[in-house]
Amino acid sequence: MFPTRFVWGAATSAYQIEGAITADGRGRSIWDTFCSQDGRIVGGDTAETAIDHYNRYREDVKLMADLGLTAYRFSVSWPRIQPDGSGAYNAKGLDFYKRLVDELLSYGIDPWLTLYHWDLPQALEDAGGWPARDTSKRFADFAAAVHAELGDRVRNWSTVNEPWCSAFLGYASGEHAPGRREPAAALRAAHHLNLAHGLAVQAMRAQNADSQIGGCVNLYPVTPATGSEADQDAARRIDGLQNRFFLDALLKGSYPEDVLADLSHLSDMEFIQDGDLATIAAPLDMLLINYYSRFTVSGAPGGAASAAAAPTDSGSPWIGSEHVGFVNGGRPVTSMGWEIDDSGLQEMLRRIAEEYPRIPLYISENGAAYDDAIGEDGAVHDPDRVAYIDAHLRTCHTAIESGIPLQGYFAWSLMDNFEWAWGYGKRFGLVYVDYETQARTMKSSALWYADTIRHGGLLGRAQ
Repeated sequence: MFPTRFVWGAATSAYQIEGAITADGRGRSIWDTFCSQDGRIVGGDTAETAIDHYNRYREDVKLMADLGLTAYRFSVSWPRIQPDGSGAYNAKGLDFYKRLVDELLSYGIDPWLTLYHWDLPQALEDAGGWPARDTSKRFADFAAAVHAELGDRVRNWSTVNEPWCSAFLGYASGEHAPGRREPAAALRAAHHLNLAHGLAVQAMRAQNADSQIGGCVNLYPVTPATGSEADQDAARRIDGLQNRFFLDALLKGSYPEDVLADLSHLSDMEFIQDGDLATIAAPLDMLLINYYSRFTVSGAPGGAASAAAAPTDSGSPWIGSEHVGFVNGGRPVTSMGWEIDDSGLQEMLRRIAEEYPRIPLYISENGAAYDDAIGEDGAVHDPDRVAYIDAHLRTCHTAIESGIPLQGYFAWSLMDNFEWAWGYGKRFGLVYVDYETQARTMKSSALWYADTIRHGGLLGRAQ
């Protein structure tokens, strides 16, 4: 059994579900541009319609209520609210989120709002994007505007979702929007995403001290393939860029010296100005953790390619460590090629509890993609996903029992949706979506999760 006040949630992001990319004054985002370019998205898919949540949000909130969710984590679309990323705000865009929040509250579902989940207004990218310092300031203005409109009804806020992905997949490997391959620019982007987080925290705190505000990072335990010096160094490097670069900044107000040394050939770090790290480390009420898998790495020459390679030709996101290879550690994998390792979640939770100031923790994303289909009985049976979530929830329970301040869990994702560069070929949802008809069908994992929530815990190990 989990604590009585444990938060049981599911998560989505605006670009992956809303569709309606030109409705009611919405501006263009970097992902709209990226999707329009040949070869960027598997199958040439776009998010023009996605799963039509913009028009079907009431139906979707009813699904959440049927699941028994106590919380729903969603993001707002920056270009829907501020089409050009600066200047006037779009009242119709804000009104959509007001309606969504009111609908959630009418069912007793707590809204958890993420301000940025990768959909930068194209106008800001045209002005330099995240490598430009001014984008951080524009984001703080945006955060303040959304918070001013919704802060009376939304208590829980997070700033930037997975800044690693925005910086290094967007500006180094090019597999995510805006599709640039500029390692030095990616490093500046990483710092400015962190700075945007800190400036947004300051802006929201100035408006309402009662809001609960957190940062959101995607974490991976990193294991060397062997005990060799090269593999040990590879693990240090990848752990540094993936985990410590962001955790240390948010929770300690510093960047790891070894990581800066790894990257010194790219920049003299002149973009890190006096006071930046203090701003980034503004006190938080919680840390949101997205967890999916473990990395096993090798520093040997000609190391194996990643088991989860990009869907399209790309460069390396691992700036300063492009030589590192990602190898299969011998565990079962999801349809994304990601290894299943719930013990890695326990490892990361323990590490945060032991190495950083104590802070309430939430699992803000955790889930798995499988090749789901509607069966002859009209149902969608996904026992592998049930087993995946069951194992990770048991790990969460073990962490709580050991004294780690873990206070909630959000399954990724509520519904099948547009999976970024993979298009519609990867299904993470608890709810199956027929992309032709937009019909929603609860998978067996959704029914299992609803039963778990109803009982406040896990009754028997999933088979």
